[in-house]
Amino acid sequence: MNYEGQICRSPMERGSFMLPVAVGCSYNACTFCTLFKHLTYRQLDREQIEQELQRVQQLGGNPKTVFLGDGNAFGLDTDHLLWILERVHHYFPACTTVNMDATVTNISLKSDQELKALAEQGVHGLYLGIESGLDDVLQFFRKDHTLEQAYRQIPRIQEVGMVYNAHIMTGIAGRGRGLENAEATAAFLNRTKPNNVTNFNMFLHWKAPLYREVAAGNYQASDEQEDLREERRFLECIETPIIYDALHDVVEVRLKGQLPRDREKLLAKVDQAIAYWETQSPCIKWYP
Repeated sequence: MNYEGQICRSPMERGSFMLPVAVGCSYNACTFCTLFKHLTYRQLDREQIEQELQRVQQLGGNPKTVFLGDGNAFGLDTDHLLWILERVHHYFPACTTVNMDATVTNISLKSDQELKALAEQGVHGLYLGIESGLDDVLQFFRKDHTLEQAYRQIPRIQEVGMVYNAHIMTGIAGRGRGLENAEATAAFLNRTKPNNVTNFNMFLHWKAPLYREVAAGNYQASDEQEDLREERRFLECIETPIIYDALHDVVEVRLKGQLPRDREKLLAKVDQAIAYWETQSPCIKWYP
């Protein structure tokens, strides 16, 4: 299949077979994101999806885990998703797990019966862009949910046996609010109990709508030094068991482990990074 756009999926899915079922993101309004702004959202037709499944099967593919792309595949109509799941299991009898990205709104638009049917047909994990535990930050970046909405919807998928995995962004709250954001985000995760947490760390792109806010003086980005201190506080505050993966591309720091089991190891690594970067000029992560 000719893939349209930029491939975007959690590093937790690196061993999965990625089956595109849509192009772009049906929401596509988050102001920090540039992944899908150049695309017109559409779902792929059934013939195209089936042809890709046939192609992989004929090459000997029979993956145990399938990831449905693109930006928020869980937003597809339930009947269409159930058809996709049936076809996946037809062509890949070894498949036991189907994961995909979702938004809180996607969950809210599905009934309890729909969620149960999807879980029974193999939907296992949903990746939610939580980003921050601060409501004003979510509103500023035009996320599709409030904290209260997330608190209502996440238990609904957990009750039918799905697990939720959270994407967060240290640095998203801006200059001077790192520790506040760390504590609020950790509190949210401690309450909602995700299986996996991926921290992509805040990134700034000249083409993102956020750039206009920066240019207008409405947003002041934190530097990597503050972001590392924010992450340290976040690691201290997490109490619920999670698998954690943090990516700081600009300062080339990667933190992976299980919390709280590996807390001291991760704190030692982030302390080492803080000690080094505190001796360097402030570094803010802009991408061309």
